[in-house]
Amino acid sequence: MNAPQHLYEKNVLLDEAAMRRALTRIAHEIIERNKGVENCILVGIRTRGVYLAQRLAQRIEEIEGQSIPVGELDITLYRDDLVEKKAQPEVKESVLPDSITGKKVILVDDVLFTGRTVRAALDALMDEGRPQIIQLAVLVDRGHRELPIRPDFVGKNVPTSRSELILVELMEFDQAERVTIQEEI
Repeated sequence: MNAPQHLYEKNVLLDEAAMRRALTRIAHEIIERNKGVENCILVGIRTRGVYLAQRLAQRIEEIEGQSIPVGELDITLYRDDLVEKKAQPEVKESVLPDSITGKKVILVDDVLFTGRTVRAALDALMDEGRPQIIQLAVLVDRGHRELPIRPDFVGKNVPTSRSELILVELMEFDQAERVTIQEEI
């Protein structure tokens, strides 16, 4: 993902090795908190959350020797800023590997900022079923919450100003592997 022209790269927060370590730590924490991964489903919020969920599933299988289902959640129609968007949103189908009713669902996203994306994801999930519990895993928590939402698993906490942007680049989508902080010029 290329940053808009009016931003410059201020700092690299996570390189490829640091991202790998953060995801491995989150995988261990998910296993510990849930006493294994039985009855668990990872659900990635499109777009980068899906790739992160797939990576977490791979790490969990390496650690536990047990696979964990991975789903994809499209929250487009649940966003509270749809009327502010000029272009018609592209809606994609949510793909869940199984019923989420009675399951431990771990929502996965790249960056937690205001909490509005997670709120939309919670609404979308509840339309799919009634999970036993929903937990939240994020690669980066940058603060500035507008809703009472907090992550259960965090790769890196990064205090930011509102003028800064956290840019997550993943090989599967961006052909790069890093997290940077961008600032308005």
